[in-house]
Amino acid sequence: MDHALDAVDRKILAELTQNARIPVAELARKVGLSKTPVALRIRHLEEIGLITGYRAILSPMKLGLTNVTYLEVRMNDTREAALQQFNTAARAIPEVEECYMIAGGFDYLLKIRSRDMGHFRRILAEKISTLPHVNSTSSHVSMEAVVEQNFHLS
Repeated sequence: MDHALDAVDRKILAELTQNARIPVAELARKVGLSKTPVALRIRHLEEIGLITGYRAILSPMKLGLTNVTYLEVRMNDTREAALQQFNTAARAIPEVEECYMIAGGFDYLLKIRSRDMGHFRRILAEKISTLPHVNSTSSHVSMEAVVEQNFHLS
């Protein structure tokens, strides 16, 4: 890590990962400082790029996106230009919740959210399979999320 964090910074980050809408006064009370130093620390953590933003976390289940499929993607071209074309196109598919370039037996691992298997099948046929340089795919359907959460400091 480029920036040394002290115990107070870690407490601030831990609290913000649990509730980014916590009032500064309450956060200050929890970390044992007054409001101004806490606000300055938060601004510093944002400026150095440790805090990259704040967002609403939606419930995929409440939105009806109950099906999670992990998709291995093998490319027919792994030169840099081909990878960049794939990356750009994958980012444009709203059902792709996560996409990782992998070192191993395949090239990418995608996490796809869909309403059901029929919806996933259409996403695969109409969107994923048409991405640039895709050679083949292999699907793994999730039966249950055992641990699913955002990253946080321990």
